[in-house]
Amino acid sequence: MQIGVIGAGAASAAATYVLNETVDAEVTVFEKSGGLCGRAATRRRDGRYYDYGANYVKDDDERVVELLTETLDDEGLVSIDEPIYVFDEEGTVSEGRETERKWSYEDGLTQIAKRLFGDTDATIHRRTRIETIRRDDEQWRLTDADGDSHGPFDILLCNPPAPQTETLLREAEWDSEVRDHLVEAVAAVEYRSIYSAVLGYEFELDVPYYALVNTDKNHEVGWISREECKGGHVPDGESVLIVQASHEWSVEHYDDPAEDNVEALTEMTADIIGEDDLRTPTWTDHQGWRYALTEGGVASGPVDSAESEGLYCLGDWVAGEARLHAALRNGLDTGERLAHRLSGSK
Repeated sequence: MQIGVIGAGAASAAATYVLNETVDAEVTVFEKSGGLCGRAATRRRDGRYYDYGANYVKDDDERVVELLTETLDDEGLVSIDEPIYVFDEEGTVSEGRETERKWSYEDGLTQIAKRLFGDTDATIHRRTRIETIRRDDEQWRLTDADGDSHGPFDILLCNPPAPQTETLLREAEWDSEVRDHLVEAVAAVEYRSIYSAVLGYEFELDVPYYALVNTDKNHEVGWISREECKGGHVPDGESVLIVQASHEWSVEHYDDPAEDNVEALTEMTADIIGEDDLRTPTWTDHQGWRYALTEGGVASGPVDSAESEGLYCLGDWVAGEARLHAALRNGLDTGERLAHRLSGSK
């Protein structure tokens, strides 16, 4: 049994882990970037680690908690103990009420996919962008951006964000009403864009919270968090802030010069926190996420129909919740469902 996987995100990592444990199959993963875990992304800079996409994974699913704390090696798993405060349209900060547990790793959230894939025999091709899908004789064949062919695969899993999955499916050589209905359903999934700035300082910010979130959705900044609250991320006496702009601001400024965007987000961050020293970071970084947060899930009917032909869509947009634990849960569910199908076909 040959299984192809497009995208090395959290969901595909979880699905691959389940399949490796339950069925006799060769799994091949194709990832367009050089990293793993999709938008749960980590960068390293001079011994500092920072999660510049998803901020953490929370304890909102028992199976995901068990996976992280018991099933996988939990060495380096760190909790975030400080609370999340809120701020409003005027930038006024007040205490929040969130009590959920939150985790990252000393080496960052990408450890989730690295550990899941690392416990499997899957073959992973990084920097391999799949551009064409073809359905031929009930098998799947793929062509990458360099013109190289891959396959055939008996089963295909698609993990990219919905807009990228839609493009692949719309252009697929797959003559089927199932595809047409699936493309329509995937195209209906909406996303919020996020432009992020990373601000590094040679002093530690003295505040009682891990993060600030704009709850009324009316500020140009949506989120500010402190990486020094994650054990192992930041040297003592320093601060690294992750600043995420609102969807509206991100869309308006997405293609503006990065230095202008970072400067604007730096000034707004200093105003919200009320610290003038924050206006002059020692170093900065940035990232635009055009497809950052799904606004809802895909219709289940077309997704289920596609599975009957051997194509499985997975990710937070299939789960219908833009959270890392939701992507992991969906990956576990998808892997278990596929394993059950394959076991029943013997």
